[in-house]
Amino acid sequence: MYTWPGYLNPSNKGPMNEYDARIASGRIRNDEHQRTIIQSLQDLHEMLKDYNPPKVVHPTIESLKPKTRSFFGSLFQRSETKLGTDIPADLPKGLYLYGDVGSGKTMLMDLFFDTLPQNITSKSRIHFHNFMQDVHKQLHAITMEHGNEIDAVPFVAASIADKSSVLCFDEFQCTDVADAMILRRLVESLMSHGVVVVTTSNRHPDELYKNGIQRESFIPCIKLLKNRLRVLNIDSPTDYRKIARPPSGVYYHPLDKASKSHADKWFRFLGNFENDPPHEATHTIWGREIRVPEASGKAAKIKFDDIIGKPTSAADYLELMRSYDAFIITDIPGMTYQQRDLARRFITFVDAVYESRAKLVLTSAVPLAELFLSHEEMENALKQKEKPGSTLKAADHRDVDDTTRLLMDDLGVDMNSLKNSNMFSGDEERFAFARALSRLSEMGSQEWVERGMGLVKKGGKAEKESWQQERKELIEESP
Repeated sequence: MYTWPGYLNPSNKGPMNEYDARIASGRIRNDEHQRTIIQSLQDLHEMLKDYNPPKVVHPTIESLKPKTRSFFGSLFQRSETKLGTDIPADLPKGLYLYGDVGSGKTMLMDLFFDTLPQNITSKSRIHFHNFMQDVHKQLHAITMEHGNEIDAVPFVAASIADKSSVLCFDEFQCTDVADAMILRRLVESLMSHGVVVVTTSNRHPDELYKNGIQRESFIPCIKLLKNRLRVLNIDSPTDYRKIARPPSGVYYHPLDKASKSHADKWFRFLGNFENDPPHEATHTIWGREIRVPEASGKAAKIKFDDIIGKPTSAADYLELMRSYDAFIITDIPGMTYQQRDLARRFITFVDAVYESRAKLVLTSAVPLAELFLSHEEMENALKQKEKPGSTLKAADHRDVDDTTRLLMDDLGVDMNSLKNSNMFSGDEERFAFARALSRLSEMGSQEWVERGMGLVKKGGKAEKESWQQERKELIEESP
């Protein structure tokens, strides 16, 4: 593994400064799409300036051996459910940069790695294939010395974390079943020790290990990558617009330094800054005023508290749909049963956006699956389901459609979690929540985001006009 424990960035300047310096010297040309990606690198650079990795705690060999129990104990003692390795709450969100050959992945990684802040005193960069070969060698050595029953992955992960608080991979991929079987536990163990992961790849996480043997065992790793890393498409899009499309998806968590730039980039892209600079707007609905702090063109940027945190209703949301076709909602909290009114209003707002075919960008404190159900509530539901004699089943989704059921399974949410939650007062509210999750998933898709933008590949100006007419008709038909 290539490590640079002693190298420091003398100027402590970030990737954006280095990018501008290279442009000024004539080494590279300015590219607006590339610049939006480098801003994401800069966001992580700023978070790393304040990051103090935790001390690595090495597991003992004894702790990695399977627990032995007496014969009677094995009959009557129920095994504990392992819910996963705890990842520090303050771990900066890493990056997953994917794109075709020639899209500039190596240059971007160079910019990030070479300008890491001075407080990051241990860092590593290595081709992913070489990294996995080294991991398998270490795993083999441990099992040869201590036996095959040893769970050697945490031991190896701690050893790697000792050498690198920032770990950068070139060309992340998975083509081998042996890699697929250990990758989730390895990456999760690294993150539990406070390791920040940044990687490049030719593929989106969903395309990793496609058609591989026992791929279902690899799905948890894909979920981990998508949840814990900021996934950015670095391929340059073909678009008539002057403003480059943000490389990330429309939803972002947590509410860290990168969340602000995420919202700002999408607002700039969906708005019309050149002809209609951001300004405050006020809309009167039934004698009441609804204030939009920032509006540009047909896009509105609003903090959650400014729209959902106030006693607004479906009528208010419908009026906003008539005025705007894109909404950037920021600073969304995780909502527990103590904020059930907020949750109900937000679900109503999501329904209004979906039914008017508008676009939605979110920044939230927690992942989508935890907006209405806390992590603890989901864990408690899992424990309840696994109790001896329990009649609860993981796939108890008989009353929701197939698309919603599959989404809930993917997010780790089931109807039992909803039924055990204090958030919802009845089945109707629970199904409204499940529907909102399904709609949020659909509105986060590339197909939904690109509709009505007049992209050449979608039909250009005619496609945009058709989408605008469809929205107008849908809103006019609304009660």
